[in-house]
Amino acid sequence: MEPSAIYPYFLKHPAISTDSRNIQPGSIFFALKGGNFNGNAFAADALERGAAYAVIDEPQYQQDERFLLVANVLTALQHLARHHRAQLQIPIIGITGTNGKTTTKELIHAVLSQNFNTYATKGNLNNHIGVPVTILSITPETEIAVVEMGANHLGEIAFLCSIAQPTHGLITNVGKAHLEGFGSFEGVKRTKGELYDHLAERNGTLFLQHDNPFLREMAASRNIQHVVNYGFSSENDVYGELISAGALLEVEWSTKSDAARHRVATHLTGAYNTENILAAICIGLYFDMSPADINRGVSAYIPTNNRSQLTKTANNTVICDYYNANASSMAAALSNMQALDAVKKVVILGDMFELGDESYTEHGRVVRQALEMAVHRVIFVGEAFFQHRCEGAEFYQATDDAIAALVRQPITDALILLKASRGMTFEKLIDSL
Repeated sequence: MEPSAIYPYFLKHPAISTDSRNIQPGSIFFALKGGNFNGNAFAADALERGAAYAVIDEPQYQQDERFLLVANVLTALQHLARHHRAQLQIPIIGITGTNGKTTTKELIHAVLSQNFNTYATKGNLNNHIGVPVTILSITPETEIAVVEMGANHLGEIAFLCSIAQPTHGLITNVGKAHLEGFGSFEGVKRTKGELYDHLAERNGTLFLQHDNPFLREMAASRNIQHVVNYGFSSENDVYGELISAGALLEVEWSTKSDAARHRVATHLTGAYNTENILAAICIGLYFDMSPADINRGVSAYIPTNNRSQLTKTANNTVICDYYNANASSMAAALSNMQALDAVKKVVILGDMFELGDESYTEHGRVVRQALEMAVHRVIFVGEAFFQHRCEGAEFYQATDDAIAALVRQPITDALILLKASRGMTFEKLIDSL
């Protein structure tokens, strides 16, 4: 069966499942393969759990007409999404970047949802599987979609753009992350810049953080006809600044065409999120939303995904920012922590993954930055940080070792930053804080 032949089945059953343990009744199950599993083996179980059809690529698993046999299940999923996208006549905003893309996506969704039926990527389903699933989740009622696109190797953003076909887009920033796959910072810029290439080729609209020199240079090197600038300087179409120095951000913003100033309080922490908020404001204005509706959307967004999330425990206030970490986001988190007003500050940092040959250098840079801060206690966790043991801080090889240390020496009445790559499982520290 050709992938396009699946589309009539999808129109009758417009829901996709890729995990047989969580089948949505009436959905189409795609039997994907992974390093340790073969989805074909679970196709029959998916049908028993309520799936209408199962797309498989191994003939021995085909039992009846509910099993749709294709050459490759993943390719079929991607082709189906590409075909579905071609039927959609709506704006699709593509988002990528080293840091902040999920938070920015959520903020844009919160703003646009005030006026439009908006669909956005769920969680961080932003890869070669997640983007097709996102596109296939867009219904005829959707007026605008926001699609997050992640990458860890060259060519990946271009491939995801070929599926999502964004009409509008933005890159939040570029920094040192996934260097094992990109090879260098220049590789990061080339890959993220594939979104700019797509917008240039398709006459799309770019939302540009014009005060970011890397993004400005990347955009200038491409012939993008429609550009809307946002940032901190008044030369931008939309500009603003951080007003509050407290744990939660308050931003004041204005536009080049209207001198009126608008202030919005948020549930976000981290000064680095100011430009993410401005991106959402910029996009709301582009789609003719009123300042009041835009501010309502920004204020309504409450982070719940351990990204810039402020959590109150019985003993402390904790900035939970341990969904991901890389060299640039770690530096930004520490700079923000230094700027915050608090009598007692504690910094607990975990290893940054996928930095390749630059891992030792970048972890050392973080150690130096943290030790220069005026904080009560600095704790480093992980094998990479453990290589930099020095006076003035605590070093533990594993998260469980840090938990034991926190039990021995509890922290109370402090503002605490928790920052690490997801694999460090820093959520386990909360109970000890």
